[in-house]
Amino acid sequence: MTSQLNRLHAPVPDATTPEADLVRGARDGREAAVRELIRRLNPRLFRVARGIVASDAEAEDVVQDAYFAAFAKLDSFREEARFTTWITRIAINVAKMQRRRDHPNEVYDTVTEDDASQILAFPGQGGEPVEATLGRAQIRALTEKAVADLPPDLRLVFILRETEGLSTAETAKALEINPITVKTRLFRARRRLRTALEEQARGGFETIFPFDGQRCVHMADRVVGTLKDQGRL
Repeated sequence: MTSQLNRLHAPVPDATTPEADLVRGARDGREAAVRELIRRLNPRLFRVARGIVASDAEAEDVVQDAYFAAFAKLDSFREEARFTTWITRIAINVAKMQRRRDHPNEVYDTVTEDDASQILAFPGQGGEPVEATLGRAQIRALTEKAVADLPPDLRLVFILRETEGLSTAETAKALEINPITVKTRLFRARRRLRTALEEQARGGFETIFPFDGQRCVHMADRVVGTLKDQGRL
């Protein structure tokens, strides 16, 4: 009865609602809180998943499974870290398991230490604007292909650092690797991308692997529908 009253009198969440309030709302079974969490998290989780698996469709499956896993064990989330950090780790684990199933014999690139002073600034960081040569849509397509062609270990570090804006320490914690390894992989990713895009790209990476609009809505509908079937909402 108390839970039902909480749902009735809870304010409708929006973009300004603190994440902690949304998590409490999700625990109370409030659909609006779940939908707002999904809306906020979709872009990051999709990009992270896409940094590990080989296609958009696989990445969507990973994100959906990550939501199911997270909401199924929401009571175990102790708020020692941000919910965003916690579910990002879940998505990484789900994506890695899926990749291992699909590519059981894959050999990952071994990362060695490089001289940090050799890390190059990537084109576009202080360079000419994108519009000077190609439309933004073309740049995004070129950049996405170049990023998708990176080895999985380099691709994921690049997405977490350059697209999601995580610090070296945050990336190291999320991937459970040494911060020096993060720096080395980022250096190697930048070097490969510079070779691929130097003559064509002069823009940033905030728009690669987008997940918004109807794709975002459909993901929320699928997750909410399953949670209702499970009696969690």
